[in-house]
Amino acid sequence: MSNKIRVWYLKNILKIIDSCEECIFEERVYISTGKDKISIGHHTHINEGVFIQAAKIGNFVLIAPNVSILSNAHVHERFDIPIMLQGMTSNEPVTIEDDVWIGRNVIIMPGCIIGTGSIVGAGAIVTKNIPPFSIAVGVPAEVIKNRK
Repeated sequence: MSNKIRVWYLKNILKIIDSCEECIFEERVYISTGKDKISIGHHTHINEGVFIQAAKIGNFVLIAPNVSILSNAHVHERFDIPIMLQGMTSNEPVTIEDDVWIGRNVIIMPGCIIGTGSIVGAGAIVTKNIPPFSIAVGVPAEVIKNRK
């Protein structure tokens, strides 16, 4: 399937993008919770194998292959009930602000905010907010540099 068809589907059927100027959506981008929990800005490039549960993604965002953007997780506090039966946490969408680059194989945990102009290095696991214009790497992701 071509990019043109994928963009048309996201714009006209799922209605998760308003403007599709220069958007690129590679194959196998998985949208989990649907249109009411996801918005994607213009000039955004999402590579193959990306999984999005719920997120607000800004403009001019680059998302490398195999990124997971999560909005909930399993509850696991009790020991008398299997984790599988304890339910899920509440839905906390991720926010990725404008002009952000998310590297390959990054995992972004529920409720995190990636600030404008930030870079998240390949393989990082984001467990807390990343300030604007930061470079964050590692497991868990830590800010190593300010871009300004």
